[in-house]
Amino acid sequence: MKHLATTLFSLMLAAVLVTPSLSDAGAQQNKMKTCNANADAKGLSGEGKGDERKAFMKECLSAKPAKAAAGPSQQNKMATCNKEAKTKNLAGDERKKFMKSCLSN
Repeated sequence: MKHLATTLFSLMLAAVLVTPSLSDAGAQQNKMKTCNANADAKGLSGEGKGDERKAFMKECLSAKPAKAAAGPSQQNKMATCNKEAKTKNLAGDERKKFMKSCLSN
């Protein structure tokens, strides 16, 4: 019985450790598809375009994703809302209600 529990724990731990890499693989595949489509759209396919396409793909695949420029980060928003709630001396349900409202704006 102890062996079974150890085996189950090991399997669950392996699943947790593998899951992030699977999502990274999916993101990388999507990036590859996007870069390939962009290279095709720029006419970087066919004869004589090998080196140009390789250079474009290398640059495209190494590019970092653009950060969302829509307002403050969630962490900054949380800090601001916490300060405001503290200033207003809110507690309990009043604080929860205020935080929900503040963070959704």
